[in-house]
Amino acid sequence: MADEIRTTTSNDQTESKGTVTERLSRRRFAIGVATGTAALTGLAGCSSVISRDDGDTVTMLLTPDTPSDVRPQYEPVHNMLEGEIDGLTLEMEVPQDYSAVRTALESEQGEIGMDDVTLISKPDMMDLFGTAVTGGTAFYFSMMLTKPDSDIDKRTDLKGKNVAFADRLSTSGSIFAVYALKEAGLDVGDAPDGDPVDFDGNWSNHENAVNQLINDEVDACCTWTGNGMAYLAEDQELPEEVEEGDSFIDNRGQENETLRPFWWSFPIPKQPIYARSSWDSPMKEEIREALLASDEELIREYMPDDYNENDLPFTTLEETGMDNYEPVITRLNDLNIDLG
Repeated sequence: MADEIRTTTSNDQTESKGTVTERLSRRRFAIGVATGTAALTGLAGCSSVISRDDGDTVTMLLTPDTPSDVRPQYEPVHNMLEGEIDGLTLEMEVPQDYSAVRTALESEQGEIGMDDVTLISKPDMMDLFGTAVTGGTAFYFSMMLTKPDSDIDKRTDLKGKNVAFADRLSTSGSIFAVYALKEAGLDVGDAPDGDPVDFDGNWSNHENAVNQLINDEVDACCTWTGNGMAYLAEDQELPEEVEEGDSFIDNRGQENETLRPFWWSFPIPKQPIYARSSWDSPMKEEIREALLASDEELIREYMPDDYNENDLPFTTLEETGMDNYEPVITRLNDLNIDLG
């Protein structure tokens, strides 16, 4: 097994230079926020302002990616919330990119979000419900993949290569990956906001990143285990920490194409679920309580008959705080990523 197929220094999970609040106040975060109707352009499938006339309709903004992939995954969650909460009409929208999430929340076109970068960018604007749990764990891993016959065995082998990433603000598919390359000694330039120096990089989404590798458009790709694990051989050896802590290991061998991992992160907290603080409705607490009370047995009751259980992104919530996302903040600061 290549020496890079190990979790990177896990001590930076506990690294702290003041509280999260202090660190956020010392650094200006920015997420390119638009105003007015421009906020709508980030919501996939939405060409005009979302109607907010129905006071009983709650909009949940899913993790930015391919809508045809993401919406079906969350159908059991959607069905469970509507089934368990009287009078709730829940709409799930898939933003075009991560920048669009906070835009939609600030313009009150959405009530609930679920990505850590948006939460970190303006924690005072959000009420954190907790961290999503799947398969008994609230963690996942960032990973780097290449073709089985590639000469890439470690991060430094990416010098001079073409690398595909997910969205620029994706924690696993961009932020952790770029930081890991910098940590290995590569010159990442202004990535992910600009161009790297020691390698060529392009950013899109998790699915496209993997497809570019499959189609020989790049030499390697960066993604997360919920997306990439299915491209590993069924007998692919995993680092002990991944074997014990990742909920997607049973997905190995599900895709026809086989890719080879050569780097893994340490465990990353899964996506938080939060609501905008300005949302004043009894539904907010009812939704939070329903998510916390959910479990695998309950979620199964709301699965469509043709649902692939390996796609399930949520079974319940683990109560967490901002300190759990300190590793993400560390990397955002180090890479000088503006979130504001």
